[in-house]
Amino acid sequence: MKIFDTVTTRAALDFATLIPSLKQAFIKGCQVPLRHSHTIEVADGRTGTVLIMPAWDAERYLGIKTVNIFPGNVAHGIPGLHSTYLLYDARTGEPLAQMDGNEITSRRTAAASALAATYLAREDASHLVLLGAGRVASLVPAAYRSQLPITRVEVWDIDPRAAARLVQQLQHERFSASVVSDLPHSVARADIVSCATLATAPIVQGAWLRPGTHLDLIGSFTPQMREADDDCFRDASVYVDTDEAPQKSGDLIGPLARNVISLASLKGTLAGLCRGDARGRGDRAERTVFKAVGTALEDLAAAAKVYEQYAA
Repeated sequence: MKIFDTVTTRAALDFATLIPSLKQAFIKGCQVPLRHSHTIEVADGRTGTVLIMPAWDAERYLGIKTVNIFPGNVAHGIPGLHSTYLLYDARTGEPLAQMDGNEITSRRTAAASALAATYLAREDASHLVLLGAGRVASLVPAAYRSQLPITRVEVWDIDPRAAARLVQQLQHERFSASVVSDLPHSVARADIVSCATLATAPIVQGAWLRPGTHLDLIGSFTPQMREADDDCFRDASVYVDTDEAPQKSGDLIGPLARNVISLASLKGTLAGLCRGDARGRGDRAERTVFKAVGTALEDLAAAAKVYEQYAA
């Protein structure tokens, strides 16, 4: 069994080749059962959560991602989330590789949003407003630039110091980057607004969005989380990464319950866009929304790419 550490895993997942790999995975599809969730009782009344996320293509690979979430780790100065990925031969069950699950997750997440934007954003989109400055958010500009002519990035975060640090990083990556000073004003000028936060109350307001904007919602992967208010979804073409998104995301659960949108009004999934079953952006004035909650299909595609790059 091969072992791929953080640096090695990251090096195999450049966005210019990862995004086409994800597209092919969505076109082909694979088996993705519901994830397992288990609570671990820790000392002093603290708890941890273990998520087990399998996916397989019976002709090639079986993958299992394990995510350990221990919020109490912050008191010990260590990260609260650790993830590993195990890849097997789906035909024999033979272990093939273990790799860094954090890199798999963060890079495939940014890549999936950029893939959706190739169908939903304007082809000449160059101005990105990024809400969030964490691991996934820091990868979004590079992922988008691999597919669209993104040159200007404005960054907002609940922690202004984190936003400033990310701006400095993006400037080193040759973006024209700056910290948002007036969020409504920045959003109103953006071609693309991408949110990758852990917000539980809306940050983006639909009243700020101009016609033709693409809104990319990466956070809100639980019913308690929200990044966008109801007006973001009114008079917009709304797409999701999977059919599970309306049941998992607070960004969708609320507007659905309030009849702001309906399941029938959703325009399609990312698989539908990739296969040509769903129509993407129709004109320059159309306002689009993409809501992602993630899928183990993306993990499997990324892990296969890492393995094939080094094991061939």
